[in-house]
Amino acid sequence: MGKVLGDVLGLAAGVAISPLPIIAIILVLVTPRGRLNGLLFTVGWVVGLSVLGAVMLVIGGPGGASAQHHPATWVGGLKLGLGLLLVLFGARQWHRRPAPTSEAQLPRWMAAIDRFTPVKIFGLGLALSAANVKNASLTIAAAASISSAGLPAGEQIASLAVFVVIGTLGLLTPLAVLLFTGERATAVLSGWKDWTARHNVAVMAVLFFVLGAKLLGDGIGILVS
Repeated sequence: MGKVLGDVLGLAAGVAISPLPIIAIILVLVTPRGRLNGLLFTVGWVVGLSVLGAVMLVIGGPGGASAQHHPATWVGGLKLGLGLLLVLFGARQWHRRPAPTSEAQLPRWMAAIDRFTPVKIFGLGLALSAANVKNASLTIAAAASISSAGLPAGEQIASLAVFVVIGTLGLLTPLAVLLFTGERATAVLSGWKDWTARHNVAVMAVLFFVLGAKLLGDGIGILVS
């Protein structure tokens, strides 16, 4: 199990560093029902990662590893494909990055977050975790590693839970700021939002490249060993 956790922790950190969801939860937190909406958004995020990971565990089955606990060949092919996908998206993001002097452009739906119902807030958290290219790819790759390692069901679930917790830290930080810093929270969160919005595209491009390269390397390593 320790080896599996070593494999998935880097992927979980990649999920945690998600500029757009972090901007989204900051905007959610400054709505009139910020605390409730922030919790709903976070629950939606956790459910999205957990369900996607659980589905992959079921698809992968309980086995597939060799007697030496070497990952199954299909995991190598999957990671290779996901890595290539992330690298291509990284190139696309980098090509579309705004000029340094231009104003940050955020998705139009963010302007309407303060009018979202609790159900939409929950759905937004769900979508930004399970339907996001980077986060979905990393979750699938992590679950594939877990499912093919030959672990008992209980250890598979525990490994996925660790992945989800680490992957949620990026959202828990703004939520903790709101809960524990009182009146200073608005100013702190506003500063974070502005910085993240300004550097969102560049940060995402770099993350796509780095994480894609990691998955490519992992996939090639599994296939040739």
